[in-house]
Parts: sequence; structure tokens; C-alpha cells
Amino acid sequence: MLAQKVAILSRIPFFAGLAASEIQAVAERAIEKRYDAGATLFHEGEDCQGMFVIAQGQVKICRTSPSGREMTIAVETAPSTVAELPLFDGGPYPASVMAIGEVTALVIEKREFFAVCRQYPDVTLRILAVVGKRLRHLVGTLESVTFGSIRQRLARLLLELDGQVLTHQELASRLGTVREVVSRNLSRFQVEGLIRTEGRRIKLVDRAGLEREAETEL
Repeated sequence: MLAQKVAILSRIPFFAGLAASEIQAVAERAIEKRYDAGATLFHEGEDCQGMFVIAQGQVKICRTSPSGREMTIAVETAPSTVAELPLFDGGPYPASVMAIGEVTALVIEKREFFAVCRQYPDVTLRILAVVGKRLRHLVGTLESVTFGSIRQRLARLLLELDGQVLTHQELASRLGTVREVVSRNLSRFQVEGLIRTEGRRIKLVDRAGLEREAETEL
């Protein structure tokens, strides 16, 4: 089991540069947890308990509006990490993280993580790089939501997720809108010959046409 944890942590960017003995020290502090599809790893607003390393599977980072509408901020696929920021600012989790399919995670509790950072300062610098990358992604998401029409943003999302199987509700969550709006725009794309639906899978028929839609300013 320890060897498996070491192998997983070795693939995480800010642990990858550590010596084998250092990674093993981190692995010894990591607690393995398993989650079923749809299970919540943690809720927004909860006190931060530690860092989650996604060892297997895929999770979505999402927030819920006061009216109950869910927006997916990002999707993380193993090997990756979530909940880095609240470790440092002392605040609660800023978003919820839910399992997409079955997920295995390694949880490094806050006090254990700080012990690692004090012992190996380079880890802190690498985490700042990861947090910076996530911030850039959030700025891009904010710009898209603020300045792009639903049609334009849906075209971009279909290009980005080409080949993945997503429900209309999942697409709506990624776009911060409602399922009916997504369904209506998908129907228009299909009538215009841009896409074809095969069950839950959306096939891109005219990629160049979708790219033009993605860049159209309305």
C-alpha cells in the first residue's frame, strides 16, 4: 500500500521533484479514502481538513448559488490535487468537490501537510505554481461567463470536451445556466449540421463551423 502511495505522489507535479525518501515521508502521512460516483469529498463552506490528492478517477469542482443552481468550475482527473488554497489562507473550502465515477483519494491532513512544508520548503513553492495556474483558469472562466453568449460558450465547451459523454444538465452546470437553455442550443446546432447526437454522446460534424461559433461576438 505504501509503495502505491509513493507511486501516485511521484506523479503529482509539486511532489515529483522530491527525493524518494522525501516522497515516502509524505506517503506515510497520507490517508486513503474511496468515494462512490456522485459522492461529495467536501462541501463549500466546510472547515479545511487538508489537501486531497486525486489518485484515481475524476472529480468536479463546483459552487451552488443561493437559488440552488450548480456551476462546475473545473474538472480534475487523476493524478491531481484539490483544496490547496484554503490550506494557506485559513478559510473554509471555497467550493465543493464531487466524484465523477468512482474515486480514490489520498488525504493529507493540514497539520501533516504543514510538517511536510517545513521539512521540504520546495513543496510550498511548487504549490504556489499550481494555485497560480488554477487562478488563471478561474479568470478565464469568469471572462467566458461575463462576455460570451451561451451559444458561443457552448460551442467552446463542445470543442474542449470532444468525445466525452456528458448529460445536458452536466453541460449546463459547466456553463452556469439551466438544462433547457443547453438543450435548445444543442438542437439548433444539430439542425445547422454542426453536431450529431448519438444517445448521450455528441459528435462534432462540422468542427470548423463550431470554431467559428466559438469566436463569434454577439
